[in-house]
Amino acid sequence: MDTENLHVVTGAFGFSGRYIARNLLETGCRVRALTDSYERANTFGGKIKAYPYNFQRPEKLVMTLRGASVLYNNYWVRFNNRGSSYARAIENTRVLFHAAQKAGVRKIVQISVANPSLQSPLEYFRGKAMMERLLIESGLSYSILRPAVIFGVEDVFINNLAWCLRKFPVFCLFGDGSYQLQPIHVSDLARLAVEQGGNPENSVLDAVGPETFTYRGLIEEIARALGKQRKIVPVPTSLGYTLGRLIGFMQGDLLVTRDEIAGLMSNLHCSKADPVGSVKLSEWLRLHALTLGVRYSNELARRSNRRTAYEKL
Repeated sequence: MDTENLHVVTGAFGFSGRYIARNLLETGCRVRALTDSYERANTFGGKIKAYPYNFQRPEKLVMTLRGASVLYNNYWVRFNNRGSSYARAIENTRVLFHAAQKAGVRKIVQISVANPSLQSPLEYFRGKAMMERLLIESGLSYSILRPAVIFGVEDVFINNLAWCLRKFPVFCLFGDGSYQLQPIHVSDLARLAVEQGGNPENSVLDAVGPETFTYRGLIEEIARALGKQRKIVPVPTSLGYTLGRLIGFMQGDLLVTRDEIAGLMSNLHCSKADPVGSVKLSEWLRLHALTLGVRYSNELARRSNRRTAYEKL
């Protein structure tokens, strides 16, 4: 990859975007950030300058993107909520891709999700498929990466499972917990993204890690790493959702959504593709057992507090 090139990363102060930006800097590339959180704690010092998305002022967005060879797009929302929605995210993505065209961006690397589908009854997966279609139809060169579950220090999902295991003597499964997941470490995803940024060919790749777990097996693995003996009890989906809503309410957050439960139970977080990640979640859990799940990771707080670093929220 030409180390003189400028690369733009959306959400470079967030989760996956931070690792992509760091990887690019380590290769000697110049990096610019697009973010709603341009006042968030900047762990890169003066190495990365942050700019607002300016979706409502696309001419400003074009200026920010001009001169960039690759755009790494992590922009999305986890769930509909006041001030953000899947529909708005899709429309904003349309503006972003159009601005990238006008700015002369050579390629877009899109972080999508495993098993997206325009026919999906789940808005999250349907929305991701719509974003993929927007990119493919844009005429720009593209690489689409489809991770299943992403884990790392700043992640919400694995951390909050660990928090629940620390906090409560019983863990309730949605159904029997036999559905599968293939977690990939965020550093593996970032490496793959940067590799694809230098690939002139269009590509669509499933991004999964080297281990496959059932949901029950994942809970047992986390509990074992934490040294917690917990009773794991299957419950009806409706009851599990209600308990999750209650816990989320107590934390001022949404712990889990109906779509997330349905996606898990429909085996949408696994793939038949060969693994592309090398970091094993089982080993990572043991390395981070002392800190994992000690604090609850609050998604809504991350949306409302645009100054504090993710891992401190």
